[in-house]
Amino acid sequence: MIRSLLLLPLLAAAPVLSAPKASPREAGAPTLASAPLTLDEVLRASARAAPQIIEALARERAAEGRALTAAGAFDTVFEVDGRSRALGYYDGSIVSARATRPLEGNGGYLYGGYRVSRGDFPIYEDEYYTNRLGELKVGALYSLLRDRLVDERRTRRTLAAGDIDIARFEREAVAIGVQRRAVDAYQNWVANGLRLRAYRDLLDLSENRRGALARQVQLGARPEILLAENDQNLVRRRALVVRAEGDFQAAANALSLYYRDEAGNRVLVGTERLPADASALAGVAAAAQAQFAQTRPDLQVLLARIDQSAARLALAQNDLRPRLDLRGEVGKDVGDEGLGGRSRTPLEGIVGFRFSLPLQNRAAKGRIAEARAEIDALEARSRFLRDQIATEVEGINIGVGAAERLAGIAEQERQLAERLAAAERRRFELGSSDFFLVNQREETATDARVRLVDAQARIAAARAELAAATADRTALGLTQ
Repeated sequence: MIRSLLLLPLLAAAPVLSAPKASPREAGAPTLASAPLTLDEVLRASARAAPQIIEALARERAAEGRALTAAGAFDTVFEVDGRSRALGYYDGSIVSARATRPLEGNGGYLYGGYRVSRGDFPIYEDEYYTNRLGELKVGALYSLLRDRLVDERRTRRTLAAGDIDIARFEREAVAIGVQRRAVDAYQNWVANGLRLRAYRDLLDLSENRRGALARQVQLGARPEILLAENDQNLVRRRALVVRAEGDFQAAANALSLYYRDEAGNRVLVGTERLPADASALAGVAAAAQAQFAQTRPDLQVLLARIDQSAARLALAQNDLRPRLDLRGEVGKDVGDEGLGGRSRTPLEGIVGFRFSLPLQNRAAKGRIAEARAEIDALEARSRFLRDQIATEVEGINIGVGAAERLAGIAEQERQLAERLAAAERRRFELGSSDFFLVNQREETATDARVRLVDAQARIAAARAELAAATADRTALGLTQ
């Protein structure tokens, strides 16, 4: 009797402890529908609004901006130059305009210009004279040896294009990592919710049994100590529920990093959106890929860096070649004859060349050695990464198989434990079993149910890890 009186304060607090706590929500967050939250919904929200992915997208746009800057080396340049003698014996004035267009497939360029002059010039500036309507001129410079196949402008453009590829692969790696963690956060939320549900069901059994026991004690059919023992079990099971509620709220808080609303704000999800059963722990279905290593963005980054090093090597080798440039130009003065005389009027055609040979080019030789060493290092790293990926995927597959076998055993254990618990409850109701044994059967069945949830969560985590290791973008919700 004294023991029952000591337990009354705890029984009075029962509605408070056993009632489901409302899940916290950020201020200003919208109210969501009560439909069960799905993994696909979380992955879509994460891919759309995760700050890490948005940051990686910004870095990719920055690389595109640098590529546009590198392409500016091939822009057409227009320039105008004018000069006039304000003082002195001569009064000559000249205005010239010129447009230059670099060749994209050669180190040379095309150009065209126009100039017109008025007045007198000294003999050492005789080339400034033009006819009355000026002079038109077009020409080209073409590289035959150095800068013919590769030059600094084209190399910068190639390196900038490689930077875009690297930024894109790094963005994909970030997105895969974010989605992988989003899957873990969702599955942890579901698993904690299912554990909470199992402990609440266990608590309901004790609460429902207490009313019947109280009536039986009042009628003298059961000893009063049995009611006190049931109250003790109630307190213990309430503690399990309270602990499970804390774990569930912590899991919901972790999930809110990835599950966001349209404005990108975190959303904390409560038990009202918990899936009905453990089918939500099926996780992602990673597709079998024969060449999964080639789809890994970290390996693609290494391959892109190898291509960049090869471009630097080609540029350094280009600097060792002699320079031989061929140049051609056509000019024609138009209009009436100017002060320079009739020698300007006929059509002019000029051809020429420029040759240079580096005798000591240690800078280029040093860049060649550096580029070759960098390529060797990157190739060795890529070989190791391929082996590492293959080992990682094989290990994950082994873990998935073991987890699936353990889950099968856990399912058998749960079924047997629940059958024994149900049978023991019937025996207790008929008076053929004692109270200790029926409670032990119920708690054993709940423990088996929780272990099954844990086993299913391990399978889901292993499958998500496999999808990330094989860069399965479809499974991780990154196809769009």
